[in-house]
Amino acid sequence: QVQLRESGGALVQAGGSLTLSCVASGSIGSRSCMAWFRQYPGEEREGLAVMDSIGGTKIRDSVKSRFTISRDNAGVSAYLRMNNLKPEDTAMYYCAASTRLCSWAFSEYEFAYWGQGTQVTVSS
Repeated sequence: QVQLRESGGALVQAGGSLTLSCVASGSIGSRSCMAWFRQYPGEEREGLAVMDSIGGTKIRDSVKSRFTISRDNAGVSAYLRMNNLKPEDTAMYYCAASTRLCSWAFSEYEFAYWGQGTQVTVSS
């Protein structure tokens, strides 16, 4: 059973930066796909960044200039670097993982494993 644990969420001023971390315990396989989503209150999760096990990445256009995703060499950790944060980035951020190849569709239904979420709050 795969478990994901996020960390790094915080209160930050607009224009600041944060790096979110996600560590997977249990085996997610050699072809895993990991992703970051965020969720505003009352809304569905929004896919932000996806990365496969061989370095392929996809970032949502709306945050592409500010967010980057990376993974460690072992493939069990994923990171979301967020620069120039804006108040509209305030949300709960979730890490997600799949033992299958990435579909690159930013669909939450692709991912079987989720972390508990970490809150990011950006003050103006």
